Amino acid sequence: MENPENLNIYKASRTIKRSENTLYNALRSIYEDSIFVGEIAQLWPELPLLANLRCGLWYSLKFHSSCYFKSTDGHTNNWSFNTSRLNLHVALLAGQKGGCMIVDSTRKGKRFPDSMSKTIPIWTCVLNRAIRNYRTRFGLNGSAEKNESNDSTECRNTINEDSYSWDCSLHLPLWVSNTERALIEERLDGWTKDLEVSGADVASIALSLKKPLRPLWISQKTVIWLNEVPDCDSWDFTPIILVSTSSPSSNFQQRTTSEFSWRYIAGAGDDEESWARGLSPTLFWKHAYDLINSGPDTCNKTVADIVEKDRVYRAQRGENAPQISIKPSKSSASSGHFPDQEQLGLEPLCMNIDEKIYDKNSISWLGETNLAVGTTQLAKDASGVDCVLSCDLETNSFCFKESGANLNLSIVSSKFDRSSLLRNLPSAVNFAKNNLRKGKKLLVCCNSGEDISICVCLAILMSLFDDKGHFDEGRFFNETRINKLELRRRLVFICQFAVNARPSRGNVKQVFSYLCGGNVAITS
Repeated sequence: MENPENLNIYKASRTIKRSENTLYNALRSIYEDSIFVGEIAQLWPELPLLANLRCGLWYSLKFHSSCYFKSTDGHTNNWSFNTSRLNLHVALLAGQKGGCMIVDSTRKGKRFPDSMSKTIPIWTCVLNRAIRNYRTRFGLNGSAEKNESNDSTECRNTINEDSYSWDCSLHLPLWVSNTERALIEERLDGWTKDLEVSGADVASIALSLKKPLRPLWISQKTVIWLNEVPDCDSWDFTPIILVSTSSPSSNFQQRTTSEFSWRYIAGAGDDEESWARGLSPTLFWKHAYDLINSGPDTCNKTVADIVEKDRVYRAQRGENAPQISIKPSKSSASSGHFPDQEQLGLEPLCMNIDEKIYDKNSISWLGETNLAVGTTQLAKDASGVDCVLSCDLETNSFCFKESGANLNLSIVSSKFDRSSLLRNLPSAVNFAKNNLRKGKKLLVCCNSGEDISICVCLAILMSLFDDKGHFDEGRFFNETRINKLELRRRLVFICQFAVNARPSRGNVKQVFSYLCGGNVAITS
């Protein structure tokens, strides 16, 4: 404990925050906020519930699917429509179900995170504009045809009328200033063009959506009259209902039950690697009753026991189960509070696929390329695969009749090594070329199946396939100057099949650096 005389205001505030930000407080806050999420979900039970990764995944026992809208894409003066995070499956699902609900939270004392205030509204507006353009082109092209029936002409006229009335305006919450709105609107046409040239399947979304997308905002401050809840079909738009779980009154609120006293933490599910101690959302909900009733004094030990039992269980099944070690700081060694900087063994983000995503139970084949991507866990039992390229830290063995059908490359995230992927890409591409030229089906896998394996597939597609998706051993690559637009187009292609792909910026940069570094050797 520091001498009070040497404790300045900054250090004092950090000490207070550390004492309040305990593991039990976080889990109890998540549990309380999840009750609110359940209540809102019951108002529109026909709409699927989606978690905005990663924070939103903590706030419900079961989600229909997940999405990935980053708050940084909505930060002031940093607005972006990112073609590597198109979330097209969300638009398709909303079209099929008549809308959807997205769950997220924030720790910053606001009612809504920037992902909900600006990132998703920008996304809906850009998609609506691209859909309108597609529908308009479809109607104009059709009107030029001759010798068609009157019914076809009437259909085309309806399409044109719908296109002109298709709502493409930017819908932002009231707390976003007019100045910020104007600056965002200036960029919308450019973002729409970026989407249209990215190769995204706008046609499928246009056919799926009967009404334009529009965001709605619901928080714990929202007043809803239960006898006047509107039916989704009554709206003239497809609702994207944004549910923020955070209570904005205060970051920390003292609460008391008959058994325990605890402090509410707004957005407690955020930044899980700093507090969760290896606990995942799935493990939490599997043991929620025991954890909530364990109380503040024994919560840390209960979590440690749950995490270790799950690790042993996965290890016995041959799954990737790294030891998670937590190095306590001096100030928290005996208090039960988690420290400022916790050292987690390996990469805490890399949980099993079954623990993170509820709708991913198979590998994703990338069109007709003979390339597939998935998790290491799923790769061990995958059918129809002739060879495997594993990008895990741990060496994995796969049973194949032919020797040389398996390659293990120890690649870590760019957060830990900025050139790990770059160093291994030549071996990865060479292995892929040698197998794909024989007509073999190749599976690229990593622990999460969302980042490193996606980037390796991106490098393979760019290096060994032409712009039509045909394997050519690198001829197109050697004759073409690679640019970021083509890189984005190939990444969009991958994301059409691997909808939960989340390649990190650092890893994508390493792929681009590799592609700009030289030619791919072509052997006859």
